[in-house]
Amino acid sequence: MPHLPSLMTRSLALAVAILTAGLIGARTAAAEATLIVEADSGKVLHAEHATYPWYPASTTKLMTMYLTLKAVKDKRLAMDTLLTVSPNAVAQAPSKMGFQAGTQVTVDNALKMLMVKSANDMAVVLAEGVSGSIEKFADDMNAASKRLGMTQSSWVNPNGLPADEQITSARDMAILARAILRELPEYEMYWHIPAIKFGRRVMRNTNSLIGRYPDADGMKTGFICASGFNVVATASRNGRKLIVVVFGSRSGMVRSEKAAQLFEKGFNSGGLSWLMPSLGTVDALQPVAAAPPNLRDEMCGKHRKRPATEDADEDDETVAATSDTDRSSAYAVTMQNLRGRVARGPILGPYAVTTPPIPVFVGLGRKGSEPDTQIARRPGKKRPATAIAAAPAEAKPETKPATVNASASGFNLTPSIRRHGTSAFVPASAESKIIAPERGTQAEPQAKPKKKAAKPKVDAKTQPEAKPDPKAKTAAAKKPEPKSTRQ
Repeated sequence: MPHLPSLMTRSLALAVAILTAGLIGARTAAAEATLIVEADSGKVLHAEHATYPWYPASTTKLMTMYLTLKAVKDKRLAMDTLLTVSPNAVAQAPSKMGFQAGTQVTVDNALKMLMVKSANDMAVVLAEGVSGSIEKFADDMNAASKRLGMTQSSWVNPNGLPADEQITSARDMAILARAILRELPEYEMYWHIPAIKFGRRVMRNTNSLIGRYPDADGMKTGFICASGFNVVATASRNGRKLIVVVFGSRSGMVRSEKAAQLFEKGFNSGGLSWLMPSLGTVDALQPVAAAPPNLRDEMCGKHRKRPATEDADEDDETVAATSDTDRSSAYAVTMQNLRGRVARGPILGPYAVTTPPIPVFVGLGRKGSEPDTQIARRPGKKRPATAIAAAPAEAKPETKPATVNASASGFNLTPSIRRHGTSAFVPASAESKIIAPERGTQAEPQAKPKKKAAKPKVDAKTQPEAKPDPKAKTAAAKKPEPKSTRQ
C-alpha cells in the first residue's frame, strides 16, 4: 500500500503527458505558421510556428524565379532566350499552361506564366533552361539555400508538387524573400503582375492580395493538400516594406484575410512596440527539429463539401469590402498592439483592376504585332479555326479573283508554333478579304464611258472604223472638229 500513491502519481503523470502530447500534436498539425518581418532590417514583428518545417507547395517557385533571374543578371541567359518545352515539362500536373512538347517560350514569358498562373510546366522549362535538368536545378536550389542561411529547406523539384523531401519553413521563406528584394530589385514587376493574357484567356494572379489589399506589392501563393494554403507576400506603406508568411490556412480566402490582418498589425506596430519583447531578426530564429505537419485529411478529406485539389493555388473567394471602421485610429492601434492581433472583420476590398492584363505568348513574337495572338491548343477542345486561309493551288488568277488575307503580313507564325497545335487569332478588322484584279485585264476605253457622251453623235454605218479602242481615241483627238453626217 505504501507504493500506491507513488504508482497512482506516476500513472496520472503519464496519462497527462500522453494527453498533452496528443493535444500539442493535434494543435501543431492543424495550426498555421505565421511570420511578419521588416524587409530592410530583418526584424521580426510577429512569429508563430515560424520555424516549424512545412511543405512549401508553389511558394517553391520563388526560389525558381530567384535562380532564373540570377542567371539573367549574370548573363548566362537573356530575357529573350528561347526555351523549349520538354516532355518532362508536359508531364507535370496542373496548374500549368498546357503547351505541347517542342513549343518554345522566352525566359520573360515563362517567368510571367510561372508567377501569375503558377504554371508547373513553366517551372520545369525554366529549371531545364538554367541548369540542364531538374536534378541539377534542385542541386542549385539547395546550394542557394545553404548560401542564404535557409537551414530548414531542401528541394527536389522546381514547382512544389508533392514530395516528402520538399521542405522549408516560414523563417526560410522570409529569408528568401529578403534576398529577392535585396539582390533583384530591378525585376520586381515579375512578382506583382495582376494578370496576364494569352490569346483570349485572361489569367489573374493567384495572389488575391494584389488588387484587393491596397498596399500589397507581390510574391507568391501555394497549395497542396499536405501543406494547406500558403503565401509569401510583401506590402509597402509610407516607405516601409513588410514581408508576411502564412502557411497552412484552410482556404485561399482565409489565407488572404490572415495575411492582410498581419500586414495591418505590422504597419500599426510602431506606437507601443517597446512594450513587446524583442523577437530578434529572422536569421536568428531557432529552427524546430520536427517532421512537417501533413494536412491532407483536413484539406482534401471526404468531410470537405468541395475537396481541394492539388492544382488549386486559389479557391473561389468572396470577401466583403473593407468596412468603414477606422482601423488606424489611436484606440484601435493601441488595442491591437496590446492584444497582439488586429481586430476581426474583413480587410480585403473587392478586386480592383488597376492595369490591363500583360500579354504573353509563345515564340519570340514580333514587333508591332499583337503578342497575344498565339492560342494554345487546349486538351479535349476543338482546335480554333485558323485565320490564314490560303487559296487552293489550282486556283487560276485569270479565271478567279485572288484572295489576299490582310493578316498575313501582320502576324508572324513560326513553323514550330504551327506544328505544336497553336493557331492565330485575327482581329475582326483584319478578316476582310481584298479582291485583287484579274491578270490580263488592263485598262480599256470602256473604263471611261462618261467622256464619250460629250462627243457629237456619229453614224455608226458611215463611220465603221470608229471603234472604242485606244487608236480611235487618239485619232479623234487629232481632228479639229467632227465630220458632219450625210442628209
